[in-house]
Amino acid sequence: MDPQLRLVLAVSPDGRLAPPQGGPAKLGGAADRRVLEECLAWADACLVGAGTLRVHGTTCLIHGEDLLQQRRRQQRSGQPPLLVVSRQGRLDGALPVFRQPLECWWLAPGETRVDQAPPWFRGVIPLPHWQVLPQTMAQKGWRRLVVLGGAQLATTLVAHDLLYELHLTLCPQLLGGGRLWLQEGVVIPPTLWRPVESRPLGSGEWLCRWRRQSKYGLSPDPPPS
Repeated sequence: MDPQLRLVLAVSPDGRLAPPQGGPAKLGGAADRRVLEECLAWADACLVGAGTLRVHGTTCLIHGEDLLQQRRRQQRSGQPPLLVVSRQGRLDGALPVFRQPLECWWLAPGETRVDQAPPWFRGVIPLPHWQVLPQTMAQKGWRRLVVLGGAQLATTLVAHDLLYELHLTLCPQLLGGGRLWLQEGVVIPPTLWRPVESRPLGSGEWLCRWRRQSKYGLSPDPPPS
């Protein structure tokens, strides 16, 4: 089975990730945090855009003891590796994320020649073009992948029809402005999505999940974690 990419975001009902002035996204409460940790526990690895990481400085970690025990029983690391998507790899080694207890890899898309990763990365994974992402991830043994944003990475993956699941928490706050979770001006394939879950999380938040429907029918459900 091909690797499955699950996009996990908290968004406003008008489709925004952050307020008009930019800065870190502050959407999602305690229940959304738990849902995110459950996704991380499911994941073999996570992808995040370099721009998003620069803004936030850190990434979300699994703190729930039951989820940590689940990963130990599965003989997996406590935290899934983090793949930072960047063409040039120009990230400040002083960012707090590089002191968090997880492996950080540099995923380098495009034709840029990469001879060596900066020392704060575990290594570099060249990606000559996006269509080989599933194969590249499978070669590393990563088949369940969580995409943490931001909008540029989400748009790229949608444009190449690489996402398997949309996992969105709708938060009760309208933000306006241009900080959409999908960027404008990009051609999006006419992929159909089927709803697989919709439930309240409390505090006015609502979890909505859709899975991709391919030209061959509905995408299969993932194996249980």
